[in-house]
Amino acid sequence: MTDATELRRRTQELLAAHPPASTDRTAFLEARFDAGLAWVHYPAGLGGLDAPRSLQAVVDAELAAAGAPDNDPRRIGIGLGMAAPTILAYGTEEQKRRFLRPLWVGQEVWCQLFSEPGAGSDLAALGTRAVRDGDTWVVNGQKVWTSSAHVARWAILIARTDPDVPKHRGITYFLCDMTDPGVEVRPLRQITGEAEFNEVFLTHVRIPDAHRLGEVGDGWKVAQTTLNNERVAIGGARIPREGGMIGTVSRTWRERPELRTHDLHQRLLDLWVDAEVARMTGERLRQQLVAGQPGPEGSGMKLAFARLNQEISGLEVELLGEEGLLYGDWTMRRPELVDFTGRDAGYRYLRSKGNSIEGGTSEVLLNIVAERVLGLPPEPRNDKDVAWKDLAR
Repeated sequence: MTDATELRRRTQELLAAHPPASTDRTAFLEARFDAGLAWVHYPAGLGGLDAPRSLQAVVDAELAAAGAPDNDPRRIGIGLGMAAPTILAYGTEEQKRRFLRPLWVGQEVWCQLFSEPGAGSDLAALGTRAVRDGDTWVVNGQKVWTSSAHVARWAILIARTDPDVPKHRGITYFLCDMTDPGVEVRPLRQITGEAEFNEVFLTHVRIPDAHRLGEVGDGWKVAQTTLNNERVAIGGARIPREGGMIGTVSRTWRERPELRTHDLHQRLLDLWVDAEVARMTGERLRQQLVAGQPGPEGSGMKLAFARLNQEISGLEVELLGEEGLLYGDWTMRRPELVDFTGRDAGYRYLRSKGNSIEGGTSEVLLNIVAERVLGLPPEPRNDKDVAWKDLAR
């Protein structure tokens, strides 16, 4: 059995064989993956050691103390938090060995081709079609709100393969090469002035059947694994006490006493407590993950994440007064990641507006929490047994 002592020993062996100060960053990360110290709860040979998930912190602490490089998790967050657990759960052995190592090392960035202009909140209504042609699938359609599509090599994609059955049953899940002919990425400029999101047009894109994940028509089931992990990744990230946006506002409060008012003080205290409650709840959720797969609780965490970011950024703008109305840079850029704490208050305020949309809208997540966590009666629906082609549009 792998325990904390054994993991420390393996980590020290890795550091001795590949000293971070003199080893190429990519080479070190590859060696870490091969040693099973990438994600210790994954199977041996796939970056892990079949160890309890809780022991990952032991490895991370040893490596951080030694100044070892990380794999830039914010840049490759979609691959780490969404693609990898789905490939692990549903991929063939060949798919796991082909994709997991370069994904974790950061050599291949991933994006998510799920939402469409007519299928965002109602994702199962998607209309992108995949038609089989021998050993390949020909895909045509449009996706939207695709983070990192402009830098991604691979995408997780769901497409309709059978329009003659109800919408949830006619979907199949694919791994799409973003460099293939017919894949066109266009920027979507946001309220921040940047374009981290994109729309993606798929025109006669040919995907080998070997890049299908799960069974034909079983894509909604596979996608649920992705979505559950996505919400945990967004809302349940590990942060230190007074970390994230509440830490930024708290520092301003301490350093700028001339900005303080009684009303702002009360609001800051309320949000500080809410942020701490959310942080501790996230820690409990991560402990639950040790025993199984993420469930609907991740939706509650993502709800709290969106609400807190929006309320905290609003408080920060008010606290700064006229300074809060300034906006540092309106340059059109296509960033590789979202940097909430490294930018100014205006950016945080504008960017946080997207938190209640991305990763599942707050309205949809409220339904999930109500029905799957609280056990309340589901909303009446008349589209579950109707063939997708017969749905009103």
